[in-house]
Amino acid sequence: MATLQEERWRRDRDFFAARLRQLGAELIVQNANNNSQEQIRQVIYLLTKKIRVLVIVPNDLNQAAVAVQLAKKAGVKVISYDRLIRNADLDLYISFDNIKVGEFMAEFLVDKVPTGKYVIINGAPSDNNSMLLNQGYKRILNPYIQEQKIEIAFETWAENWRPEYAYQYIQNLLAKQAKFDAVIAANDNLASAVIEALAEWRLAGKVMVVGHDADLSGCQRIVEGTQLMTVYKPIRQLAFRAADMAMALAANKEIKTNDTPVFNGKHFVPAEIITPIPIDKNCMDIIIRDGFHLKEEIYLNVPRIKWMK
Repeated sequence: MATLQEERWRRDRDFFAARLRQLGAELIVQNANNNSQEQIRQVIYLLTKKIRVLVIVPNDLNQAAVAVQLAKKAGVKVISYDRLIRNADLDLYISFDNIKVGEFMAEFLVDKVPTGKYVIINGAPSDNNSMLLNQGYKRILNPYIQEQKIEIAFETWAENWRPEYAYQYIQNLLAKQAKFDAVIAANDNLASAVIEALAEWRLAGKVMVVGHDADLSGCQRIVEGTQLMTVYKPIRQLAFRAADMAMALAANKEIKTNDTPVFNGKHFVPAEIITPIPIDKNCMDIIIRDGFHLKEEIYLNVPRIKWMK
């Protein structure tokens, strides 16, 4: 794993481990703490343990190809989990439709703020998903930009998805008296930092902010009114499917995927793509019914009389 910093990655690990226990497999987990060289060292260590399948969340879309090459040389099957590894001979890429995630985020914003100035805080430039999310935003925003209804006042990238960068970007803009109406934050962790900065200028809830991952804090901000929406990725479905396919690969069985192969710059990789779900205050029940968060947790800071109706 590239990181366990965000809530969602801890969920991936736990769901994946739970499914593999059901299937009778042994799992070894390593966390690279957003360090690409450490991730390669960890893969070398795992190969000494005679693993059958390497499931890797790459910290860097390009550098992780070295780890894949080492694994393939050792006869180990490789799954690129959630993030695509570029220019590598992968056995499977499994993820969500991240372009659709970006589209959902932008669609909700333009519905609420069809004219005005936008700020975009993209994710890590080393993560292929950041590029896909950006494609999704721009697919929706570009017609509005061309018609001069929307202006991108500021756009940047947050190295290693670090929220302190998002916080500082917004603080700097506000200190310069920049005016903007909406912020696309590439995930809920970045959205949290954006909203923290806005709150210090008494703008939380006035400037529209979107994120994705359906983190608990993100869902709480939505029902509290400081974040417009998030995008829920059914992580249990992703992790369980990845575990099932890893077992099939370990047994040298043919795997069937639900999407067309994805070109990673060098190879066409079998792809399993799962559909994400947009979430705002009006459909929070989806999260609750799925058992992703408890209702009492989501509405923790909302007067009980309002959400018990």
